[in-house]
Amino acid sequence: MTTLASSRSALPAVLAGPILRRISPDRIVMWLVGTRPLSLQLTLMPEDGSPSYEQTLEGASCRCLAVGRHAHVHLIDVGLDSPLPQDVRIDYDLALLDETGQVVSIADWGAHLGYDGAVLPSFVIASRIGSLLHGSCRKPHYAGGDGLTRADTWLGEHRAEPRDRPAWLLMTGDQIYADDVAGPMLAAIHALIRRLGLFDEILEGATVSDSQALYAAPESYYRREWLLPDIESSEALRDRFFGGVRKPVFTSANAHNHLITFAEVMAMYLLVWSPVPWRLIDIERPVLTAEQASLFDKELAVIDDFIEGLEGVARVMANLPSLMIFDDHDITDDWNLTAAWEQTAYGHPFSRRIIGNALLAYALCQGWGNDPDRLAEPIEALAELLAKGSEDRYLPAADQDALIQRLLRFERWEFVVPTSPRLVVLDTRTRRWRSERHRNRPSGLMDWEALSDLQQALLDESSVVIVSPAPMFGVKLIEGVQRLFTLAGKPLLVDAENWMAHRGAASVMLNIFRHSRTPGNYVILSGDVHYSFVYDIHIRHRREGPRLWQITSSGLKNAFPDTLLDWFDRLNRWLYAPRSPLNWFTQRRAMRIRPRIPDCAKAGERLWNGAGIGWVRLDDEGRPSEIVQLDANGGDIHFPEQSTSESRESRRSLRRGWHPPTGPR
Repeated sequence: MTTLASSRSALPAVLAGPILRRISPDRIVMWLVGTRPLSLQLTLMPEDGSPSYEQTLEGASCRCLAVGRHAHVHLIDVGLDSPLPQDVRIDYDLALLDETGQVVSIADWGAHLGYDGAVLPSFVIASRIGSLLHGSCRKPHYAGGDGLTRADTWLGEHRAEPRDRPAWLLMTGDQIYADDVAGPMLAAIHALIRRLGLFDEILEGATVSDSQALYAAPESYYRREWLLPDIESSEALRDRFFGGVRKPVFTSANAHNHLITFAEVMAMYLLVWSPVPWRLIDIERPVLTAEQASLFDKELAVIDDFIEGLEGVARVMANLPSLMIFDDHDITDDWNLTAAWEQTAYGHPFSRRIIGNALLAYALCQGWGNDPDRLAEPIEALAELLAKGSEDRYLPAADQDALIQRLLRFERWEFVVPTSPRLVVLDTRTRRWRSERHRNRPSGLMDWEALSDLQQALLDESSVVIVSPAPMFGVKLIEGVQRLFTLAGKPLLVDAENWMAHRGAASVMLNIFRHSRTPGNYVILSGDVHYSFVYDIHIRHRREGPRLWQITSSGLKNAFPDTLLDWFDRLNRWLYAPRSPLNWFTQRRAMRIRPRIPDCAKAGERLWNGAGIGWVRLDDEGRPSEIVQLDANGGDIHFPEQSTSESRESRRSLRRGWHPPTGPR
């Protein structure tokens, strides 16, 4: 890896961003991180000749929170007296005053953020949602392409016509992997913590006293499970989650480098969204065994490829407004999967701190920009905590734990964007329908009260786009396998969390779709599963019933084991064919589900396996007119709508020509 050693490089003013977040004609929200509190000036220049807008950002229009000596998170939140025009390109300059008092344009300090021939970045405020980009699951050390770099290339080809730009970039979960971290990435995180002076913290309940002791511990790389205290409660954590096998704090099989401190998670966000921090550090290999050193070198080659694409990632996020919602890996694998999991994880101070630190960082880096007003209370409390950390570089442990307790009870992570059609983003992680009688069984993804709130958000809308991190309608065979593991008392082994895993939550969700005052068209965008598919869904025996489209795009930089997915795909088509009696044992028997076949399918596959990002075009009624998976390797996979006769012929040909899978495609 080629990086600039910290001793040879001065700190730049901006470490990451700007990232466009929530935008509307009368409000612009952006996020960025500087090495100091920045004096900023925003200039907006509509292409259609409308008056330009210029404002010095201070006070409420630019909140600044220090997370270290040289790391300051800025949220730019500008309210406009005169609305900006819609459906036209708006160039913007985010100029800053340097340390000598000179005004420096974004064209100078962020030259990589403009597309070919453009000096400045730009955005378009869509009057209605004509198209969307969406994706989830971006793991830096996955040995494959990055869907966000493909989005950058694609946007560069389509940016000239404002109406061709997607209204939003929807990031539907697992924007980071806090629980699955490569050794070189962890080394980079620790180097960046030192370079920026990110705040330290006391670690109660661990065998190391504080964050500095953690970073220096021999077990800090590839063996973090050994940092749990060797006491009865620690053994209970291991036994409850892993069946007696010594593993890291939580359930991910790859969590030997699980992020622990708030500083580690903040550094991870900077390193996955911006190329700039990588230029400030050298990655030094820690003391490792021969086996660990071999793994480190393999991971380093993949991380080097990941870094190469980060300028494009920063560019697309500076030119498209983005909305984000967490899934489990943003915090930890199997987060809140069962009531028993919650009882164990939150009952131990060390595991509760790990979860809470990831949630604090999510609030600051993702949740805040989705809807600043909804997060005003926790952000104010976080600002108070960070202000105390600025005094002696250590976050006060009692205040940190108290804020984490408040955040774990916070119930306003979901949000609604009043677009046309309405955009509803669900929290399927923190308001769960727990099974009180069988605490080891999967919880419902949303409880009755949260589902009631969802129904209220949908009333009297003609169409709606719903972001559900986990698919509402998944692959029946895979859900059946998860159910078998649940009945055997091992739901954690197969991530047995889906909308149908909890009878109460599934029943209420399906009843919402059947309600006479809820929309006639539902577009459901999901991720989570590491493969992509599209279902057309109709309610049986209802001529005027709603139409639903389950559109799943996963992952941005991840994929399912290929041979295994081939087996699941083919067996699912046979065992759950339209006339199969097995369908009557599912909760979806009142619905007719027709999978779409991707145009590149070789033997009728319904499931597309490969890294990339989804693109959906909507018609004037809010119905999908075009559904494409933009492959990270450059191809376009279309999911065309099938007529009834085409669907029958496809099933006949599959019955005639089916053969067992022989290996990966």
